[in-house]
Amino acid sequence: MGQLPRKRVLIVTYYWPPSGGVAVQRWLKFVKYLRDFGWEPIVYTPENPENFYDDQSLLKDIPSNIEVIKRPIWEPYNIYKWLTGRKGKKLGLGFADDSGKKGLATQFTIWLRGNLLIPDPRIFWVRPSIRFLRRYLKENPVDVVVTTGPPHSMHLIGLGLKKRCQLPWLSDFRDPWTNIDFYHELRLTKLADWYHHKLEREVIQTADCVLVVSQQMKQDFSDLGGRNLWVLTNGFDSDDISNGETQSDNDNSFSICYVGTMNAARNPIVLWQALSKMCSTSKEFAQKLKIVMAGQIDISVTNTIKSLNLEGNFEYLGLLPHDKALELQKSSQVLLLVVNNTPNAKGIVTGKFFEYLAVGKRILAIGPTDGDLAEIIRETGSGDVIGYDDVDSAIQTLTQYFNLFEQGKLDPEPKGIEKYSRKALTGRLAEILNQITNE
Repeated sequence: MGQLPRKRVLIVTYYWPPSGGVAVQRWLKFVKYLRDFGWEPIVYTPENPENFYDDQSLLKDIPSNIEVIKRPIWEPYNIYKWLTGRKGKKLGLGFADDSGKKGLATQFTIWLRGNLLIPDPRIFWVRPSIRFLRRYLKENPVDVVVTTGPPHSMHLIGLGLKKRCQLPWLSDFRDPWTNIDFYHELRLTKLADWYHHKLEREVIQTADCVLVVSQQMKQDFSDLGGRNLWVLTNGFDSDDISNGETQSDNDNSFSICYVGTMNAARNPIVLWQALSKMCSTSKEFAQKLKIVMAGQIDISVTNTIKSLNLEGNFEYLGLLPHDKALELQKSSQVLLLVVNNTPNAKGIVTGKFFEYLAVGKRILAIGPTDGDLAEIIRETGSGDVIGYDDVDSAIQTLTQYFNLFEQGKLDPEPKGIEKYSRKALTGRLAEILNQITNE
């Protein structure tokens, strides 16, 4: 018997290789494995997005002969860069300049972004995309449409297609909308705040299915009237973990590694305070401690490290491609994870955590000890969570880690992690897609 034809899913995503960073990982990995579960993905993505950086190592995960539709997008970032004097620089909301402050021009453009570009600066791609995709879908029918955000303008494309084409629609939230950590930084008027919330409710109440990445997000969207809500966490790809050599440069160092974005709200001051105290009381610890960071790091973080006399223990590697970042994680002793110290902290489970989990190194998280992330860490036995202000617990935990490191027994033995593999998660996604297309 021949193989049954695959169902077709159109995936609308702003982030796609060669765009680098954590935002691209979720749907790149779903696309990588969807064919194994009877689904043929078609990707719709901008031709000229404002990528923070490119990562050519991700191209290997794109399945052969997959249809990727790229259409031009206009974004007002050149105007922003001209106003703020950042011509030629990549952008990241929430990051201060070299002085540690946000200038008046930056504050003004943030106000414009929050109040006029709703829900985000990609709003100008919505109408052209709806027009194009309506024509495309008449000639190339699909069984379901998926949109993934942020940026949440992608969901407005799904909303438009749902109203005009009546196709099943799955709306995937990798991060919250009005509950995201930087929402309060947008300096919103009451009218703009109302409109953000109105669009958010319309999306989650109209979509046939809403995916979220944590239990707290599911509860938040349920309170807003969302229907058919599913939690589908981020995960790790076993292919990534098994590939590449492990470096040994840091074998003699008690190395604490952080990979990713760290803005001011994510600065783990409690950790720096604990490490500073431990260095002042133990010469051996001070000699062996190494803090290694890679990614986009706010100046407030490096200023804190300097102020606590940890500069000699600190190494910043800048932006790394995904494969090199994995090598760094494998060669480190402790993997640092920080949850933003914001009102939505209990519901944050970062995508980086699952990769850390698969690497098999001890995880030290700074965040709510009763949040969704803490529950998974306890469930898997992969590390510990320290509260934002609990310096004593941080010192106690780090002392325990250092003693285990000296004995060669620091690496944990995580349990029950296979359900977080990208392939297993894609199987669950396929079940959800089957459900909403069969109704």
